Amino acid sequence: MKLNQKTKSYNARLSGLLSILFLVFITISCDEELPGEGSIPDLTPPSADFSYSPSDGEYKEILFSNLSISASGFAWDFGDGATSTDRNPTHSYAVDGTYNVKLTASDNNGLTSDFTSTVEIVQPISAFEPVILNPGFDIQGSDDYRDNWTNPNGDRSRLLQITTSPVHTGTRAAKLPADGSRELIQVITVERNSDYILSFYYTLKTSPAGSVTMAILASDGTTEIISESFNDQSDASSYVLASMSFNSGDNTQIVIYGTNQGAEARFDSFTIVND
Repeated sequence: MKLNQKTKSYNARLSGLLSILFLVFITISCDEELPGEGSIPDLTPPSADFSYSPSDGEYKEILFSNLSISASGFAWDFGDGATSTDRNPTHSYAVDGTYNVKLTASDNNGLTSDFTSTVEIVQPISAFEPVILNPGFDIQGSDDYRDNWTNPNGDRSRLLQITTSPVHTGTRAAKLPADGSRELIQVITVERNSDYILSFYYTLKTSPAGSVTMAILASDGTTEIISESFNDQSDASSYVLASMSFNSGDNTQIVIYGTNQGAEARFDSFTIVND
């Protein structure tokens, strides 16, 4: 009888201990953050990324393009103390310099991703633009509208003539008689190893058969960089556009050199642009 009482007492204590352990397990289990029923892990966490480019005409204004994925929130640090939460912000820097721009992308689950890129603000160097002086032969100057179109060696025996009709624009144009005794010539400054397009308008008398030749000479005045001939004689009163592309090579100066063959010719409206 005493043995049974001891057994019952032991069983009661064991049962109580198991109950306490069960309650502790339940309590600990309840403290864990388990996924809700039917939920799945975040398989696409955010990934921050961006690109940037300067605004047209204003190099200090930078356009940022957000390339982040799986993100709904964005925090930008532009490296100069300014911030933004826009998806694709535009930011203007006050001074030139190098800036570390940081983007923090976040999703609705509170996950974040950072991406940092260096943005360099430097004023671009403008391309050198050659200038043809008196390109339409309308500036009177000191040499009867022929200023800047004279031979640099001082030889005036082949100096071009001036005409008032027909012209392409303005009131005057250059004229070369049919005997080929005149020429047009001008030295201009260019950049080395740069590509250019020279354009001009010309017209030829309809007879006899003839042509005009336009050449670009190196700075020595004799070496040809390019030479092309044009022979549209369909209408002596209508100017025809002609263009030629070339590279300046190792020259900081070139010579524009025009002549005619067989028929009277006129030239007007010269231009040169970077190609």
